[in-house]
Amino acid sequence: MYRAARMAASGDAGEGEFSVFKTTLGALVEAASAPYRGAGRFPWHFARGKLSRDPIFTEIVARGLIPDGARIVDLGCGLGLLASWLAAAQTLWARALWPATWPPPPRLESYHGIERVSRDAERARGIFGASAITCGDIRTSPFGPASVVVIFDVLHYIDSAAQDDVLVRVRNALSPHGGLLLLRVGDAAAGWRFRVTLWVDRVITSIHGRHRQSLHCRPLEAWLARLRALGFYVTPMPMSAGTPFANVLIVARLPAARA
Repeated sequence: MYRAARMAASGDAGEGEFSVFKTTLGALVEAASAPYRGAGRFPWHFARGKLSRDPIFTEIVARGLIPDGARIVDLGCGLGLLASWLAAAQTLWARALWPATWPPPPRLESYHGIERVSRDAERARGIFGASAITCGDIRTSPFGPASVVVIFDVLHYIDSAAQDDVLVRVRNALSPHGGLLLLRVGDAAAGWRFRVTLWVDRVITSIHGRHRQSLHCRPLEAWLARLRALGFYVTPMPMSAGTPFANVLIVARLPAARA
C-alpha cells in the first residue's frame, strides 16, 4: 500500500483523499487475495503480501496502464495474481469504492496465463479455470493473439538468446492495431540496488530448490534498445518504490499498422 503512504508523506493528498486511497488499497488486497484461501495457507499469505507490498499492482490500476477490452497474455503468471487483482478492481468499481482520481479499471476480453512451475499453475487453474492457465515454458508454449502481453520479473531466468526469441514472439502475437507490452526487469546498471535485487533473486531460487539457477540480466538501456529494434515505442518507469530493488517497468507500445 505504498502509494497512499507516499502521497500522504509528500503532501500530494488531503486527509480525506488519503483515507479513500488507503481504504481502496486495503479492500483491493483483501478481495484479490480471497480466492487463494482455498488453495492453502501459503498461497493466501503470499498473495496478500505480494499484492500489498509490490508497487506494480497499484500502479497498473492507478495509472490505467491496461486498456479496456484487453486480451491479456501473462507470461510467467505464477498464481495469476494480476488476473485476481483486476477482477477485484472491477468489483470495487461496481460498488463505487474507487478513488475519483483513478481511471475506471479495465474490463478484460480475455486472460491467458502461462506458468512453468506445475504446482503454481495447478493452483491458478483451480481458481481461474483450466482454459485460463497453461502449464508450460514461455520459450515454447504458444501465446495466441493478444492486445496486451505482461512479463513481470521473468525474462532474466532464461538466457539472452531465449529472451530475444520470446520478445520476437511477443511482437508477432500482439495486435497489428497497436499492441502493448508491460515488461518489468531489473536494471543491471543500477549499482547497489541491482546487487540487492540479484541477491534476493538467488535466495528465492534457492528456497525453491533451484540452487544452480543462472540469471541473465541486462542494463535498462540494453532492454530499451532491443525493444526499439523490434518496433516498440518505449517508456521506462521506476517500479520499486518502497523497496530497495532496481526494478523498472517498461511500457512498450506498437504503433497501429497502416491500412
